[in-house]
Amino acid sequence: MPRFALLLLTCACILPAQAQEPASEDWHNSLITVDTHIDIPISLATYGADPGIYGPMQVDIPKMHEGGLDIGFFIVYVAQASVTPVEYELAYQRAQQKFAGIERMLARYPDRIRLARNPEEASQLLAEGKLVAAIGIENAFPIGPNLEHLQEFYERGARYISLTHFGHNDFASSSSSRGGAEGYVEPEHDGLSDTGRELIRRMNDLGIMVDVSHTSAASTIQAAEYSRAPVIASHSGVKALYDHSRNMTDAEIVAVANGGGVIQLVAFDTYMRDVSEPNREAMNQIRDEFDLDFSSASQELLYEYRLRLAELGAQYPRANIGTLVDHIDYVVELVGVDHAGISSDFGGGGGVEGWDHIGQSAAVTEELISRGYTQEEVEKIWGGNLLRVWAEVEALANR
Repeated sequence: MPRFALLLLTCACILPAQAQEPASEDWHNSLITVDTHIDIPISLATYGADPGIYGPMQVDIPKMHEGGLDIGFFIVYVAQASVTPVEYELAYQRAQQKFAGIERMLARYPDRIRLARNPEEASQLLAEGKLVAAIGIENAFPIGPNLEHLQEFYERGARYISLTHFGHNDFASSSSSRGGAEGYVEPEHDGLSDTGRELIRRMNDLGIMVDVSHTSAASTIQAAEYSRAPVIASHSGVKALYDHSRNMTDAEIVAVANGGGVIQLVAFDTYMRDVSEPNREAMNQIRDEFDLDFSSASQELLYEYRLRLAELGAQYPRANIGTLVDHIDYVVELVGVDHAGISSDFGGGGGVEGWDHIGQSAAVTEELISRGYTQEEVEKIWGGNLLRVWAEVEALANR
């Protein structure tokens, strides 16, 4: 049976046998849920960051069960640095650390969570009662200036790659320039470069989803038009609702949808609300107090830091689940329910009032139900749309 047909059959099996609406918790637990952006520490699956216990991380295996999350894309993130040979090599080494963390988790808990390289494998693992890990790469920078590491990353399981992060690179222009950073060599493109187009062509050939989160509007629109397969925005918001550089304009949303892609709306507090100057000063004071090196800080300390920031919500209200669903509503109204999804960005700054760790995921479903979404629509938003795109990307590569 073709993979896409098997996926549709799997999704059909979770529809209710009767028209009677279940309670929201039962409804949520019946879904195939996908979170497309979970950042990880380089120490993942060591004593200091054990995903097998209910601990201080926003995502671990017990919380995935608690929140009914079936499939998580764990992220190989590398910050954008100056585009020099030395920094390219350092970026590759940093990517190796993130891959190693994911691989340790999978080796340590093979009876609880497994890697899926395509939607068919994901469906099979879910049928066996396993949780599913998939891999995304945030920032194409560690792939190398000549795409020399692309095949290796694909073979290790990478199934989406975002073209940029904060800062333009050799592949595309970013939503946020780093041109003012001291010593930073930043290429200038009006959207995609020739190397970026070649990267997209090869990603299409391999079966890797093209991710346009963090890219400029020009890069996003050009990528959506150039790619032979649908593209995704793995963790973005809506610019019309809040004018933040990380959020997408209507033109970008329409371009992604016209190509059959999906926008995964992200639960990131400061991407969805105006932060007043007193609020910003209070946040900066907490940052200065903790003085964290986020790459090496303990998970317990990061938990305390997140808790302190969240406590500011009593004085300066945070974005909440309703705010997140406002962004989902906007995309649905603009381009249709087939092009909206959900991402948390947990581990990378994500979290809103009511959804601060993955164990609270059912609350998002409850809010969608309260807004009048049908079960079929909630299934699409929580994972069906992303799985459809993944299957279409796979099918194109197989052809």
